[in-house]
Amino acid sequence: MALRNHSVVAEFILLGFSADPHIQALLFALFLVIYLLTLVGNLMMLLVISIDSHLHTPMYFFLSNLSFLDLCLSSVTVPKMLENLLSVTKTISVDECLTQAFFVFLTAGNECFLLAVMAYDRYAAICHPLLYGQMMSKQLCIHLVWGSWGFSFLNAVINFIPVVKLEFCENNTIRHYSCELPSLFPLSCSNITINLIVLVCSSLIHGFETFLPIVLSYVHIVSTILSISSTSGRSKAFSTCSSHLTAVSLFYGSGLLRYLMPNLGLSLKLIFSVQYSIVTPMLNPLIYSLKNKEVKEAMRRSLGKLLLYFR
Repeated sequence: MALRNHSVVAEFILLGFSADPHIQALLFALFLVIYLLTLVGNLMMLLVISIDSHLHTPMYFFLSNLSFLDLCLSSVTVPKMLENLLSVTKTISVDECLTQAFFVFLTAGNECFLLAVMAYDRYAAICHPLLYGQMMSKQLCIHLVWGSWGFSFLNAVINFIPVVKLEFCENNTIRHYSCELPSLFPLSCSNITINLIVLVCSSLIHGFETFLPIVLSYVHIVSTILSISSTSGRSKAFSTCSSHLTAVSLFYGSGLLRYLMPNLGLSLKLIFSVQYSIVTPMLNPLIYSLKNKEVKEAMRRSLGKLLLYFR
């Protein structure tokens, strides 16, 4: 995709969170820790799932892809934000800004699809346990992951075809810490009506086609769990879904609002963006490890193998 657009402005200024150097220093330390935890947590999940044969199941195949996506989503924005927190100029070129916005849109959209796929996986495991192997074959799992990438890429391209035609003539100040699509529209001196229509419509369609399968899956899951006679059986069945429900709540609540409501106030924009693109990628490994006995046991086995290896 050609990212160069005909504009007077050659670079943008990212204002970030605050102009106070002391607050910027504190924010740098905070987000550096968050980013390092994100890297360590998600890389650990990828490593443990890949080396432990007990986790070579559809659920953990999708979870490993979620960890990869979280690494990508966080790495698209946080390094540049950390650089700007220590920089005086805080600039980003137009092409770099559009590239960053494209990959934020791509990875966040892909995560929506993957969370929907993971909901279907839980539905198959709880509602049809005897047919689970057939319903979630290895080939289907691979197709679902590649399909998520394909649909997300198509959705991103549809939104960015009209974006690269925008002209940025005078105002080059982005009141945000990163380049997100809704933040670019107010800076353009072109007519952005089509851009806003495409963004809202695609976000609604994207949200509907990913959130509806989650809702339908959990309607069937809850119905099945309630039909289980033993309390321990219901508790065990629900525990396999609690991590996924937590991840869905954290991501969808902030991500969809950010793109469905482009004219949010500055503070809400920052809060929602930090939530879905920085905090959630850090929390997902903790959510799936702390609430999952299989992952914790796999981590113990992996740690034991490492200790034996270095003896």
